[in-house]
Amino acid sequence: MKATWSSLLTGLLASWACPREVFHSPESSLLLPSSANATPEFEGRGGDDLGTEIANTLYRIFNNKSSIDLKSLCISPREHCWILYVDVLLLECGGNLFDTICIAVKAALFNTRIPRVRVLEDEEGSKDIELSDDPYDCIRLSVENVPCIVTLCKIGYRHVVDATLQEEACSLASLLVSVTSKGVVTCMRKVGKGSLDPESIFEMMETGKRVGKVLHASLQSVLHKEESLGPKRQKVGFLG
Repeated sequence: MKATWSSLLTGLLASWACPREVFHSPESSLLLPSSANATPEFEGRGGDDLGTEIANTLYRIFNNKSSIDLKSLCISPREHCWILYVDVLLLECGGNLFDTICIAVKAALFNTRIPRVRVLEDEEGSKDIELSDDPYDCIRLSVENVPCIVTLCKIGYRHVVDATLQEEACSLASLLVSVTSKGVVTCMRKVGKGSLDPESIFEMMETGKRVGKVLHASLQSVLHKEESLGPKRQKVGFLG
């Protein structure tokens, strides 16, 4: 994905796991390596710290039953399930990282195809898992309730959306608002050393909900339009 000043690659891996063996931690499902070429701040442990911060934030957003239909990831109840690993590689940083990464993750979930699996049971009661040979026999995830992050940076007595690096440098406090396509706020987080008064937080929340609904509608339109082109769509980007 390439935004105005930011570029990143996002991949999603589906793997079998036992529900009891799935570790409920951000590191088990989200990996965000950063290239030092994106910005000098990513060199050394700077990139690791930023990756951990973003992974923790995204984990808080997706760690609930409403974002993704977990039943669709079930292979055999209490025995086997699909676990999704998201890899995000930051190649160029131009500000507004949380919003950009969340959009890229939702787009990756929309494009994900998981092979259909059948559980066969013999006369003795032992179960065998059969993977379909047909590459088109797959299931898709519903991203209708997957939220997107809207970052609002407080500058003076006002706040801005989709801030650049220069605008972020002028802001002492920002509010990350996770919003669904219906305008429902699922998570909030304040970042920065500055403070936010209750009135400002309320105004930023209302702005985040309005912007979030427009963002979801625009993203869904682009994803469906690209999918309708099929193999005729133009390949662009780093892997084009």
